[in-house]
Amino acid sequence: MFLALKELKHAKFRYAMMSVIIILIAWLVFILSGLGNGLSSLSAASVKNLKADYVVYEETAGATFSKSILSEGKVNEINSTKGVEDAAGFGSSMASISKRELDNSSKKTDVALLGIQAGSFVEPTVIEGRQLSNQHELGLLADESLKDKGYKLGDQLLISNSKMEATIVGFVKNQTFNHLPALFSTLDTWREYQYAAPGADNGIKEPVQAIILQAPNLDGDKLDKDIQGIKTVAKSTAVKGMPGYKEESGTILMMLAFLIVISAFIIAVFFYVITIQKTQQFGVMKAIGASNRFISKAIVSQVFILSAFGIVIGIGLTYLTALVFPKDMPFNLDVKLLILYGISLLIISLLSSIVSVRQIAKIDPLTALGRVE
Repeated sequence: MFLALKELKHAKFRYAMMSVIIILIAWLVFILSGLGNGLSSLSAASVKNLKADYVVYEETAGATFSKSILSEGKVNEINSTKGVEDAAGFGSSMASISKRELDNSSKKTDVALLGIQAGSFVEPTVIEGRQLSNQHELGLLADESLKDKGYKLGDQLLISNSKMEATIVGFVKNQTFNHLPALFSTLDTWREYQYAAPGADNGIKEPVQAIILQAPNLDGDKLDKDIQGIKTVAKSTAVKGMPGYKEESGTILMMLAFLIVISAFIIAVFFYVITIQKTQQFGVMKAIGASNRFISKAIVSQVFILSAFGIVIGIGLTYLTALVFPKDMPFNLDVKLLILYGISLLIISLLSSIVSVRQIAKIDPLTALGRVE
C-alpha cells in the first residue's frame, strides 16, 4: 500500500485523469440504475407493493391481468386450500378521468382503475383521507401523484366512456400500474366499468382478473391441480408479466453490463500501459529483491484506491443529480442496488488488474536492466 500511495502522489495528473474516467462511468451506471428502477416502479409498483406471495390467473392467460378472467367465487374455494392464509380478488382497467365541473377532453388524465375488496390485505394504506368502504361504492383511493395534476380529496370524477361518477376519498403513496397513477375502487365499481358492455364478462358471475394470495408455504402446482382452470404464479412472476416490464428491465441491464465491461477494459488498458512503461523500474526492484507479489500488490492497491474513490464520488454525484431532476422523472434510487452495482464495479476493476499482474510476472530483471545473460 505504501508503494501504491507514493506512486499516486508522484504521478498525480495521470491518476487524476483515470479517476475522472472511473467517476464518470460510475456516475452513469448509478444514473441508469435509478432510471431503470424508476421505470420498473412506474410499470408495476402496485403489484410490487402487494402484501402477497402468489397471484392466481386464468389458466390460459399467460400470467397477464388483461388476458385473465375468473369468478370471484373461486376466492372462497382457494381460501379453504391448505397453505393459503388469505385470498382476495383483483381487477385492472385503463381509464381516463376528469373533474365533474371540467368535462373537457383536454383536462382528462389517464389512470389505471384497480378493483379490490375493501378492507382486504390488498388495499393500500391511506396517507390522507379514509379507506375504501363497501357502503360507499363510488369512493376512490388515488395515488398522490394526481395531486400534482390538480386533484384533491372530495373531488367528484367523471370516468371516460361511462356514465360513472366517483369521489376521491383518500390518497395513497407509490401506487402506479402500467406507467399510470392508480385509482383503487371496490370490485363492484370496477366491474361496473370494465364489463359495462353486454356479454363482456363471458357469462362469469362476479368476474375478477386475478386472485391475490397470502400463502408463504403454498404449493402452487398442487393448487392448480386441485382447482380447475387456474394458473398460480409467484408475485415476482406476476410483476415480470406486466406489459413492457421485461423489455425495459432487460434494456437497462444490458446497458449497465456494457458500461461495467467497458470500465474494466479501460482500467485494464490503463494499468497495462503503465506497467509496460515502467518495465525497467520494476526490473530494478526485482533485481534488488522485490518479489512479484510485492509489486503486484502495489498495482492492485492502486486499482482499489482509484475505483473505490471513483465509486464513492459517483454515488454522491448521483444523489445530487436526483435533486435537480423534475418530479415527474421516473427516477428512483435504491440503496441496495447502488451498493450492488458499486461492489460489481469494484470487483470488475480489481479483476482487470490481473492483466498487469501477469505482465509483472513476465518481467526479467536482467533483461529489463539491459544486460545480456
